[in-house]
Amino acid sequence: MPNIKSQKKRVLTNDKKHMANAAQRSELKTAIKNVIAAVDANDKAAAIAAYNHASSKLDKAISSGIHHKNYASRQKARLAAAINKIA
Repeated sequence: MPNIKSQKKRVLTNDKKHMANAAQRSELKTAIKNVIAAVDANDKAAAIAAYNHASSKLDKAISSGIHHKNYASRQKARLAAAINKIA
């Protein structure tokens, strides 16, 4: 534990940001899982709605620096391909 006041504050702010990032990553994973679950259930309407939500979460993850833009692009392509396979 630091002794300097500014470093004590830095520890607190780092923890706060870490918790926010972890929550955003968790929401993103859940959104992606919801798309996959809808695809597995062959529910195209629900899959498209879930994909739109997941796509938004992916874009926000890029802008906040949680994920790389190639990761988001790859996930969007993978999910879109899965949705397009539904008859």
